[in-house]
Amino acid sequence: MTETIASEPAGSAHVDDQPRPGRWLALAVLVLAVLLVGVDATVLGLATPFLSEDLRPSGTQLLWIGDIYSFVIAGLLVSMGSLGDRIGRKKLLLIGSVGFGAMSVLAAYATTPEMMIAARALQGVAGATLMPATLALIRNLFHDPRERSLAIGIWGAMASAGMAVGPVLGGFLLGHFWWGSVFLINLPVMALLVAVGARVIPESRNPDPGPWDIPSVLLALVGIVAVVYAIKEAAVEGYRWDIALAAVIGVLALFVFVRRQLTLASPLLNMKLFSHRGFSGAVLADLLTILGLSGLVFFLSQFLQMVQLRSPLNAGLTELPAAIGAVGAGLAAGWVARRLSVRIVVAGGLAVVGLSLVGCTTLHADTGTAALCLILFVVGVGAGFSFTVTADVILSSVPKEEAGAASAVSETAYELGAALGIALLGSIVTSIYRGFTTPLGVPGPTADAARESLGGAFEAARHLPADQAAALVKAAQDSFVAGVDVAAGVGAAVLLAAAVAAWFLLRGQELANSPAPSAPALAASGREPGRGSGSAAAGQAQRP
Repeated sequence: MTETIASEPAGSAHVDDQPRPGRWLALAVLVLAVLLVGVDATVLGLATPFLSEDLRPSGTQLLWIGDIYSFVIAGLLVSMGSLGDRIGRKKLLLIGSVGFGAMSVLAAYATTPEMMIAARALQGVAGATLMPATLALIRNLFHDPRERSLAIGIWGAMASAGMAVGPVLGGFLLGHFWWGSVFLINLPVMALLVAVGARVIPESRNPDPGPWDIPSVLLALVGIVAVVYAIKEAAVEGYRWDIALAAVIGVLALFVFVRRQLTLASPLLNMKLFSHRGFSGAVLADLLTILGLSGLVFFLSQFLQMVQLRSPLNAGLTELPAAIGAVGAGLAAGWVARRLSVRIVVAGGLAVVGLSLVGCTTLHADTGTAALCLILFVVGVGAGFSFTVTADVILSSVPKEEAGAASAVSETAYELGAALGIALLGSIVTSIYRGFTTPLGVPGPTADAARESLGGAFEAARHLPADQAAALVKAAQDSFVAGVDVAAGVGAAVLLAAAVAAWFLLRGQELANSPAPSAPALAASGREPGRGSGSAAAGQAQRP
């Protein structure tokens, strides 16, 4: 590599390829946004019972309050990542941060269900700008691959920390303040991010981006939202004609989107990036990992609070070891991957998570805190290694000019994996749960209400004599745990399959030799090897 650099004409290296002063301070500001998104993803679940009492939404409105945020984010991630590549990632991040803070205020002081739904939808628009922009800015701040691995590890650690802090912080706030306080905690963080970020984060964009194709934006939005909606609704309502129609519309829109990207001179998403095996393998690993884990994440809080009868704060603290494991693993992931290999770390991490989920197949109401914490800690370690290294692979596999769009693909895989996982594993839990036998003497309408959900069983039990109420709740809890155990087994199978896929798809992928884009990415972007992104002729992303 030294000989290659020496043979380059003087002055050929890009100024942007030199280490940026203040890059670590800029990273500290960027991870504030990641921390906030992580907190916001988990804190609403705790506040839902409280805002339900105040706003009195219908069942459908309550579902939209919970889902519209993720629907909008999933539909706009790719478009916003591409927009940041065009207008400037820093600019988009700061605009999105201000919008996120403003919509947090609107949500906190919502007076009607419709107002809350609108606020959450607009929060989703702003949130779609944050995650891809932060990861893309890291790609452009850190050109040294070792520094970038550590920066991505810190980024992933803060995302995990945010999701863990959410239940703990939410439980504390809800114990002392009204439900809107869980949204207002966004404001000081956003204010700090905008004030400091405007000074220390350098701007970056694609120097020759081409126009932002509005039809592609609409196709991506319609396609992803329709598919995610159909998956989530099918998990709850079963397969109705309108859900099937939404799925067909979504698939057709995505098909047309892909065809359009292949014909545009300046596509919203460069589909040729998927020809890079490391990029495709990392995206697939992320999707399958979230698919397998989502069931555990989705049902764990219900298990802790409605089966083990823990308080929200106690449940949040019980889940904390997962974040501790993920933070530690994320910080060490780059170092470990260079000494072993990318595929050993990713496939090994996924296998560890899968085997941990096997341990979750024996959960019951009397499972001790120590056992739960140990399982969750190991899950966090495996996921931390896997997610950090796949994020590094995704960014290392593309030209830095397309870092925003590539980051958005990773985040979209996350959203689709979560939707698929909740649909698949949720339908398993629901079908098993609804099969429990109610105690003798429980009226038919009350039994039907109890079979709708575990929360419904608790509500139905309030209208029964004490002995019948206790028997009904016990039967519902046992049935719910049986469903969670089976779902954990299916999740374990998915994670182990993901480990096998990662082992083959990430063969030869190495972080230490990946400061420049790989050959397929270079060909897709029309640039010469050894120029543009990273140091000159720093090597290819894959070994022969």
